[in-house]
Amino acid sequence: MSVNVEKRTDAPGNDTHAEEAWELKERVRREEGVLKQRRGFFMDAYRRSTTYLLYEDDTLLGFASARRDGYILFLAVNPDVRGEGFGEMLVAEVADNHRSVTCHARTTNAPALEFYKHIGFRVKRRIDNYYEDGGGAYYLKLGEDGLRDKLSEFMRR
Repeated sequence: MSVNVEKRTDAPGNDTHAEEAWELKERVRREEGVLKQRRGFFMDAYRRSTTYLLYEDDTLLGFASARRDGYILFLAVNPDVRGEGFGEMLVAEVADNHRSVTCHARTTNAPALEFYKHIGFRVKRRIDNYYEDGGGAYYLKLGEDGLRDKLSEFMRR
């Protein structure tokens, strides 16, 4: 992991980095077929959430947008830097600022499900027809068994 990683935050009402986040999300959608949202939905949700962003120089490495209750609306990491801990860092930022952390993941998105399970999320329930296209989702919650401490420790490395 690079030592030149800079953390930035867009608070609710601030969309300074929204366009770059949209472009990264769209890259992931084009390459992997996931993170499908309408632009208006994305921008509206982005403006209402707190978004944690990681940059190296002026390159967006990844971002996580979370509601006030710790629900992760969007999590995206640049495919060129996956496996370097940036996803974990983003989730740790959310966990450090919220009492609980939850999200949905598409039932067919094996890489996302593996990632979330790896860092301590547990499936709480399955929801059929969750997405506009009829796709199902799992509702996930970050475990309560010291994982906040584990993620905080990861952030201190």
